[in-house]
Amino acid sequence: MSEHEILARVPTGLFIGGGWRAAEDAASLDVEDPATGAVLASVASATPGDGRRALDAAVAAQAGWAATAPRARAELLRTAFELLTARTEEFALLMTLEMGKPLAQARGEVAYGAEFLRWFSEEAVRVDGRWATSPDGATRLLTMRQPVGPVLMITPWNFPLAMGTRKIGPAVAAGCTMVVKPASQTPLTMLALAGLFAEAGLPPGVLNVVPTARTAAVMAPLVGDPRLRKLTFTGSTPIGKHLVRQSADRLLRVSMELGGNAPFVVFADADLDAAVEGAMLAKMRNMGEACTAANRFLVQEPVAEEFVARFAARMAAERVGRGTQDGVTVGPLIDATQRGKVAQLVADAVAGGAEVVTGGSALGGAGYFYEPTVLAGVRPDAALMREEIFGPVAPVTAFADEEEALRLANDTEYGLAAYIFTRDLARTVRVSEALEFGMVGVNQGIVSNPAAPFGGVKQSGFGREGGPEGIDEYLSVKYVGIAL
Repeated sequence: MSEHEILARVPTGLFIGGGWRAAEDAASLDVEDPATGAVLASVASATPGDGRRALDAAVAAQAGWAATAPRARAELLRTAFELLTARTEEFALLMTLEMGKPLAQARGEVAYGAEFLRWFSEEAVRVDGRWATSPDGATRLLTMRQPVGPVLMITPWNFPLAMGTRKIGPAVAAGCTMVVKPASQTPLTMLALAGLFAEAGLPPGVLNVVPTARTAAVMAPLVGDPRLRKLTFTGSTPIGKHLVRQSADRLLRVSMELGGNAPFVVFADADLDAAVEGAMLAKMRNMGEACTAANRFLVQEPVAEEFVARFAARMAAERVGRGTQDGVTVGPLIDATQRGKVAQLVADAVAGGAEVVTGGSALGGAGYFYEPTVLAGVRPDAALMREEIFGPVAPVTAFADEEEALRLANDTEYGLAAYIFTRDLARTVRVSEALEFGMVGVNQGIVSNPAAPFGGVKQSGFGREGGPEGIDEYLSVKYVGIAL
């Protein structure tokens, strides 16, 4: 299917109550191809009134959806999984067009995102409770887990499919209705997903999608609405903090998956071939635009020079271009603002004494491209060692021993993901326990897995998505005491 055919098939309205509609003031927002700067499509831009109507629909559908048999919810998710898998090429091309990632990576995201639907289809029938006798024998203690209720979901632009299914899957399984606000840069994938769920048989009002360029004006009334029961957000830490403050007056149940500053630690005893391969995966997945991306490379002194040489050679061999082109492995950054931030961080590091081993520049012409870059001799106090880079830039710093490695790795306000490479089992246990992060990859460059709990500590947020823990975020525990 051609680009034109894909774009012609994608709905561009708001999805509310099972139907498509224009914004009440007919406003729209343009979706840009970051590889060319051209406008791909214009979609409806919701007003606060549209947001309220979406919540109205979710509230109206909540009781009926909560009462739907778990097996029926499970089968619907399984149907959605099969439909999405069958349309891998369509969704992959759509993501490449609006977000920029190469087609091979987009296909990987479809597989990853679809797996959340399959995983939670299997979890839907395993929501259980507990029956016990009180210590004095006079009461029976019954606990049950019930749907939280209507949920507001705010999803990011970097994984426009998987960050949606990672939230929608457990909500559907648990019996919750939803209002989804996708990122304004990448709403097309979520709108296509809404259409797929409708085709799979999801009842009207269970899933509502409201893209908007007026995010604050539309979201604030929803967060403050007493009918809303939960807010889940994936995005930057500053915006996450703002949403938590907004939700505090109502003590709204909140899940936050926020920024990261992942250390990638290579010990001298590591398999360097595996470490370099892991580094490429941890750094270059999604052009580095991932909260789990390796942000700081900490390499033990005896192997630091060799690691840098091998890593830089691999980075220099990457092919940069539009993600739809054959052989391209690195697409554009999402927009000019993000590319400018990456360029500024590199310039700051170089001014502080870092050496550019490869790359180091934005590319001219159309689109928002930046060269795959390796910097050596980066000072620990450089800005890009403290801030999330969100681009194809790898700063390398050498360390002397395990104690220093842990000190450098934990020296961040974030705590989402970390990576370690070593052949020493005892060190694996010691370091994994000592790292102040919610996820640790050992001798691998990707930690995300639908069967595992995804989430962080410190200013990387709270709550978990995926794994058996993922559905718990959408369930409330009720206790019933029965006197005999």
